Amino acid sequence: MAKRLYTAADIQRLVYDDHETTLVVAKGDIVTPLALDAAHELGVEITYEGAGSADLPVWSGAAQQITSAPTAKPAALAADKVDRGGASPGDDLEAQVRAIVTAMVAGCHPQKPVTPVRHVEGRHIRLEPFPFDVKRPEMDIRLVDVVTSEHGSPMAAGVMSFREGSFPWTLNYAEIDLVLEGELHIETTEGTLVGKPGDVLYIPEGTSISFATPSWTKFFYVTYPADWSDA
Repeated sequence: MAKRLYTAADIQRLVYDDHETTLVVAKGDIVTPLALDAAHELGVEITYEGAGSADLPVWSGAAQQITSAPTAKPAALAADKVDRGGASPGDDLEAQVRAIVTAMVAGCHPQKPVTPVRHVEGRHIRLEPFPFDVKRPEMDIRLVDVVTSEHGSPMAAGVMSFREGSFPWTLNYAEIDLVLEGELHIETTEGTLVGKPGDVLYIPEGTSISFATPSWTKFFYVTYPADWSDA
């Protein structure tokens, strides 16, 4: 029988299409590391039919983290092998030891959870009033985060706009801005950087600046870390 290769896409189909949370891997089948990550992220339990994960390649997800499917008790299994002229009980012990060592090695290199790809359509983006009071209501400062830590991202991203004026700000995070419309001015003690549509501006963590524009600006921002407001 041909071996089967399980990928992350197979795990996702198992959950979203088949509404299953258990995958039984046949002897000789291979589960990729990304599939293992997806299973961990989506709460899928992977079990292996037979002697355990020792027969799978060490690099595969199934060999790194696997739950053996229920089998006969060791004593009964050993007796059955002897009656049938099969392998000795020592073979089972060796397989168990190999499985334990493989699991211990895998534990030293935990897999990172899979973060699903996120797509935000521009036509659905709606900017909200700036949640911080900078005493400049006439600037009509608005923004919206479209990617946050809630999406499993270490970075946050969003869109911001404001009208003529300036307001001071000290960043306890790093930020990159891509100007979409108008002019974005970043005022520092060393001078003013002027960003126009298509320009990219980088602001290091810990920098004190003023965000400003002579008329109107709209820009896309990326901040790191994502949860800078909790720092």
